[in-house]
This record gives sequence, structure tokens and C-alpha cells, in this order.
Amino acid sequence: MNDILTRQLAIDFCTDVDSVLSKENIFTEYKRIEGRRIFQERECFLKVAVVNGKILASGKKNIIEWVRDKYKNGNGAWFMDMECLHELEEGLSNFGCRIGQAHPFYIATNQSDVETKDYDIRFFVGKELEQFRGDERFGEAFIFDVLPKDEIGVGAYKNGKILGMAGATSDSDMMWQIGINVMPEAEGLGIGTMLVSIIKNEILSRGKLPFYGTSMSHTASQRVALAAGFTPAWAELYCVSK
Repeated sequence: MNDILTRQLAIDFCTDVDSVLSKENIFTEYKRIEGRRIFQERECFLKVAVVNGKILASGKKNIIEWVRDKYKNGNGAWFMDMECLHELEEGLSNFGCRIGQAHPFYIATNQSDVETKDYDIRFFVGKELEQFRGDERFGEAFIFDVLPKDEIGVGAYKNGKILGMAGATSDSDMMWQIGINVMPEAEGLGIGTMLVSIIKNEILSRGKLPFYGTSMSHTASQRVALAAGFTPAWAELYCVSK
């Protein structure tokens, strides 16, 4: 298991590296620990990651006690099967919350050779990103929020027209997340894979671990991740109030 991801999950789920690497499911009361991944910071009712077939769960004391009792011997590989999710949500309703989102996540550890000869590739950093604020075309590439912070943008242009944009946010000091938007007229040209590969290389060159999350049903996005050199690493869900 990747060392950076292991350390990050230990922080995010209020445990230690040895517990993450163990074969046992881990359940902890949630605390806001420095260095955690930050995205849409809110009250943590429950969040669960499944990595290497095991469950990592952290949440409010009463909820995590219920989850521990129910899933301590569960098989993490099947935790996000729909039958299990229905069962989980039914139990969570007793605590006034529900499942908010569930996503697969990918990581990349190696740089890629990227062919860009047909396109003008432009990097945007810091204040240069402001020109895209409010541009609905790039809602996946950029967040424009205080936390996490947008760090880098990489655009592909041809004949002066933008065809796609990839962005990276510093969800934590160790791990930066990638988002991608491809213009409708440029779909199917490999623009997404090219831009994700380029920004992945840039993140790795900065000593950070790039990661990529998408919907369980967004197979096109998953194919981009795989083609750009990412591998499936973990799945994660979080809960919100009803």
C-alpha cells in the first residue's frame, strides 16, 4: 500500500498507520486532526473508507459505536454493495442522518510521457486562476473556495480555442485531487487523458500524491483515470444530516 496514502488515511480516520495496514476493521470517534483532507468541511456524522478489503470508519461516538457493533466482522470488499448501503442508511436514519456520497478513488505514483504536439498547453497558477472564476465550463476542474485551495490549472488549446481544463486542489499537504472538464466538441479526442496525465506529472514533481475521485457510474471518467496511469486505491462514503 502506498506510504503517503496510508499516512493520510490514518490522519483522516483518526487512527495510526499500523491500524490502517492491519487486516482488522477499524472504528474511531472522529476528531479534527491537523493534516486531514479537507473538503466541504462540516459536522462528521460518519465517514467510511474501504481499502484493501477492510473498513476504516470514523464518526460521532453514538454512531460509530452502532457501526462497530454491526460491521466489526464485515467484509469491506462488499461494504458498498447496494444491499449493504440500504441497510446502512436505514440504521443511520435513527441518528438523523443519511449517506451523502460514495466514490471510488484512484492514485498515481509514476509520471507519464504525454504527447501534446497537436495542442497548445497552458499552465495557470495562483492568481492566474481567477480568470476562470464563475466560468461554468470548469465546475469540475476548479472549486474556488477557501478550502480546499485551487493550486494549478492546465488547459489544452487549439487555434486559440480552449478544449479542456484540468485542475488540482490541495485537499491536504500530502495529497492533491484532480478535476477535469472537456468541452463537448472535444469529447472523444483524448483531451481528458492528456490533461490529467500532464497535471498528474506536475503534482508528482512537487512531491505530492495525485488522486482522482469520480462517480461509481461515471465509466468515462474512470477510463480517463486508468488511461492516465491511475490505479484504484480505495472507496469512500460520508454521511450528512437528513
